[in-house]
Amino acid sequence: MTVRRTPLGEVAADLRTGERDVADYVAELYERVDALESDVRAWVGGPKPREQVAAEAAAVAERYPEPENRPPLYGVPVGVKDIFHVDGLPTRAGSTLPPGELVGRQAAVVTSLRAAGALVLGKTVTTEFAYFDPGPTRNPHDLSHTPGGSSSGSAAAVAAGTCPLALGTQTIGSVIRPATFCGVVGYKPSYGRIPLDGVLPLAASVDHVGLFTQDVAGMELAASVCVDDWEPSTGDERPVLGVPEGEYLAQVSETGLDRFEDHVDALERAGFEIRRTVAFDDIQAVNDRHDGLVAAEAALAHHERFDEYSDRYADSTAELIRDGRAVSVEALADARRNRVRLRTSLAETMRERGIDAWIAPGAPGPAPAGIDSTGDPVMNLPWTHAGLPVVAVPAGDVDGLPVGVQCVAGFGADERLLAWAEPIANALADAS
Repeated sequence: MTVRRTPLGEVAADLRTGERDVADYVAELYERVDALESDVRAWVGGPKPREQVAAEAAAVAERYPEPENRPPLYGVPVGVKDIFHVDGLPTRAGSTLPPGELVGRQAAVVTSLRAAGALVLGKTVTTEFAYFDPGPTRNPHDLSHTPGGSSSGSAAAVAAGTCPLALGTQTIGSVIRPATFCGVVGYKPSYGRIPLDGVLPLAASVDHVGLFTQDVAGMELAASVCVDDWEPSTGDERPVLGVPEGEYLAQVSETGLDRFEDHVDALERAGFEIRRTVAFDDIQAVNDRHDGLVAAEAALAHHERFDEYSDRYADSTAELIRDGRAVSVEALADARRNRVRLRTSLAETMRERGIDAWIAPGAPGPAPAGIDSTGDPVMNLPWTHAGLPVVAVPAGDVDGLPVGVQCVAGFGADERLLAWAEPIANALADAS
């Protein structure tokens, strides 16, 4: 399948200046949807009716007739993962529960995007309640492979070029893994820097709102709208990059590790200093604590609904909730405390070794065949547990399936991380 370039940075600039007409761009995207959606299946029932979006585009154009007064995302169509509440659209969360059980006020981040001039194109497919039970979405690079999850529709829609920006969430690896599998840029902020208000929770202590674009410049633009207290960073200094050696990296497949070593070599040739450092020497314990935390908090989030509608939940989600009900209060409290312990430990290692950002494979390998599984989030889990900011950038492919590198900075250093991501992405692209 042909994957079209729709870099948000260029699109947004052209829409603001008038180089692209908003109505024409919306029509172009609907033509793309008509050509691809029956295969990719990224949208919940398809995007909104084109007449509705065309009317919203006309209203935005009327509101901002002068280019110099247009907001940063003027006329930019956005896909929204179907666990975000959006005014005028139902929330189904990939489930068969009655829609009336899943209602709420519009998500704060959706309100921010609309205030910045964006148009909500529609809801994108999610696994059930953002856990593991997959929807119908396929990887645009190879329809016989998974796009990843749980933000499957958002990643696939951006990769297929049916929207230039999409919202997702990550509780284990649900932004960075699908971004890696689909060959796009994914960003998970420091915990709490994009508000979760109006988003159905899975595990509130580790839920993160995330974003998908095709380009790092576009990601910086979108982040500047969505992230609380955003302060632009030039990223002039070249970061020292750490490679987390040991049991964590041993979780990567042989193919994935070979490609990652190629990526490390490419970054060194581009002038980046690489420091290999043992990290996560207790990775299995971290994995177990995070899994227990997700299960326990999912049980809390779904307590009343599950009691009434347990027969409507997918087997994997029901098992998660039942497992979570067995987690003790003490174990839950310890898992919550461990988030800060891990964050502090990583910060100390970075300070001692002079590391500015970590790099690691975005997934154990390329997207697995089939759509019955969304792939393994194990490479993303510890960074999510610690609540650190992460950017996934494309890094070539293996037999036509994308692979990527995730870049991780210290807590709160989102702006510097995104500034550093551009030269990192360029170095990896040049070597692909």
